[in-house]
Amino acid sequence: MTHDAVSSRHPLPEEYLSQLNPSQQEAVIHNGSPLLILAGAGSGKTRVITTKIAYLISCKGVDPHSILAVTFTKKAALEMAERARFLEPAASRTQIKTFHSFGAWFLRLYAAEAGIDRNFTVYDDEDSMTLLRKAVPSLTKPEAAEFAHKIALAKDYCLAPDSPDLGTVSTHESFSCIYQAYQDRLRSTGNVDFGDLIMLPVQLLQNNPAVKQHMHRCFSVIMVDEYQDANTAQFLLLQQMAGPDTYICVVGDDDQSIYRFRGAEVQNILNFPRQFPGTTLIKLEQNYRSTPQILKPANEVISRNANRFDKELKAVRHDGEIPVLTFLHSQYDETSFCAEIIAQAHEKGVPYHDWAILYRTNIQSLGFETEFLHRKIPYTIVGSLKFYDREEIKDVTAYLALLANHRDEIAFERVINKPARGIGDKSRLKIIAAVRAGASPEQPPDLLQASPELPGLALPAKAASGLKEFNSLMKELAAYLEQGQQKQIPLPVEQLASEAAGRQSAPLPRTEQLSYLIQQIIEKTGLAEYHNAHDEIAGTQRFENMQELANSASLYPLSTGGLLDFLDHIELDRTLEQNESSDTDAVTLITVHNTKGLEFPRVILTGMEDGIFPRQGKNDEEIEEERRLFYVGITRAKDMLLMTSCRTRNRFGKTDEMMPSPFLLEINPGTVKLLGEIPLVFKRNPGNNQTGTEHPLASVWKKGRKIYHDDYGYGWISSTQTLSGEFTITVQFENGLEKRFLPEYQKNLLTPADEL
Repeated sequence: MTHDAVSSRHPLPEEYLSQLNPSQQEAVIHNGSPLLILAGAGSGKTRVITTKIAYLISCKGVDPHSILAVTFTKKAALEMAERARFLEPAASRTQIKTFHSFGAWFLRLYAAEAGIDRNFTVYDDEDSMTLLRKAVPSLTKPEAAEFAHKIALAKDYCLAPDSPDLGTVSTHESFSCIYQAYQDRLRSTGNVDFGDLIMLPVQLLQNNPAVKQHMHRCFSVIMVDEYQDANTAQFLLLQQMAGPDTYICVVGDDDQSIYRFRGAEVQNILNFPRQFPGTTLIKLEQNYRSTPQILKPANEVISRNANRFDKELKAVRHDGEIPVLTFLHSQYDETSFCAEIIAQAHEKGVPYHDWAILYRTNIQSLGFETEFLHRKIPYTIVGSLKFYDREEIKDVTAYLALLANHRDEIAFERVINKPARGIGDKSRLKIIAAVRAGASPEQPPDLLQASPELPGLALPAKAASGLKEFNSLMKELAAYLEQGQQKQIPLPVEQLASEAAGRQSAPLPRTEQLSYLIQQIIEKTGLAEYHNAHDEIAGTQRFENMQELANSASLYPLSTGGLLDFLDHIELDRTLEQNESSDTDAVTLITVHNTKGLEFPRVILTGMEDGIFPRQGKNDEEIEEERRLFYVGITRAKDMLLMTSCRTRNRFGKTDEMMPSPFLLEINPGTVKLLGEIPLVFKRNPGNNQTGTEHPLASVWKKGRKIYHDDYGYGWISSTQTLSGEFTITVQFENGLEKRFLPEYQKNLLTPADEL
């Protein structure tokens, strides 16, 4: 917020109140009963909460020391403090903190009562995992990472090791004992972890009446921003801090509760009126960010959620452009389309920084990164590393580099003990020295030939065993490359030229694609298990990133030449990244989750397909959160909204037929402009997805019929459905996988077993 344009002096109460709309004014001057402010997207909630702090001090005579305002990020807390001080200088004496910084303040005040050292430090996730391994030495590093995550989750729910509800976090028979051992070790250090910063104050307030009464006298006003993001422990802290005379005010939007994977519980805001009887509810529905045309589909979509307060965003701005929904054939067309739209707008004077590309998961960034690099469109990625800089991607590419060049010591050092094989730094250096010592001009060093039997190499037993394992693994991977090389047929000059341009004239069989080798690396090296176990949440994403790397290699043949071309492609992209201008005029690439609190003049919501957005395997409650996430994505746009949906998407070396996101069917076609290969359902009555209607293919692909798929083997049709005008079947395979197909377009892969 720029204050210079307003005035060099602090405004008077009547001045800052006059700038608010009636609902905002009502929220600011309210007093007495508990207050729930439902602040819709772009409705000016930060202005309301900071103005209310200033109003309480200047107009109601509230001691600024007795006001506690908490939020979730340091950035939000600093902004809130700055804006409140601008309106009322005495607000500098108000406690405006994040939940965790307040917890740290509380625990230093009552360290003795909490049983910790007053000079405690806070352990981060890595510290907690290290401490857990000391407390339970039998745990492997991946096991410790998983249990540390479960312990943190338990603390988010305020569950102790002996809690009867601990089974809701983990059903592992030893979890309670492992959790208790960790807690004992943590208490012996006098330190705390992040979960303790909330849970310990809650426990102390619950069990120590003197402390609780002191807190009730200390704070007469408690305000919480972004209340929809509160987890169970944070709700319990608020509940304990609130005395009979405490004025409670929470601000949030149930429609923007999108962090359940971090422990956020939308029921906290939905149940607030019941948990705090006599609550006054004020809705802020005037949106100052987006045009009416953008808010229409946002309101239509979010109204489908059952668990929400009824409200509707109303635009303050004048009319703008109608949102565009474009149907494209593949993700390659999607990235090209987005790049072309942005490039054309830039030629007309639209700066790159006006644009944001939104996607559901980080793995979708790779296609845009590649396309933008080659078209010299500057971009920045928010909230994550660039694709090739991610740890798991560097791990896989190091294995590839070592297979391509057996003398690559850098790649060898990265992967020889990853995942752990008992080969420490000293052993690794000994191995490299022994290989180099045995080399000659006629026989260069070959790190794939490293073995414990090398002359002069004396390794500890564990390291020797690990080296044998690694040697065997690399020979197996090299054999895949050799087998693929033998299958390759020399290509005509025309096709080689086509490959050089980045596309092949026809897809290779799966086992002849370089992606097949990468899949073997991911599985056989243990990297999949390592990255999944290292962190339950981030690990899942890391595994998907590795799968996307495999997907990007599907255009390259499984041969030494194909491998070298692929590595050259990666190095070229890295070089282009390094040569990028540091100019701040750049397109933003960002997941929808990371856009929370942000806004952009022009937004492109990509990957709007069933299974991508929303993700697969979601229950009703999770689908509602996915719908809220879509709503958040739409409401980031100020002036222009575009959405893209692909008919096919190449994933894990295979081309999948995709269905439009069911959320798109919830938008009245009259509120968006449809372009491209428009599915049949969008040409019919709005909102009719034709679920359950009879289709000509239904008589052939019946529920229970046994089928065979070239990639997945035998399975049975578990259900059928006509969705978006297309007949689909869901198949349960013998290997445990469940997949959905469109038989009309996959006849070459899918066959009824009785017709074989």
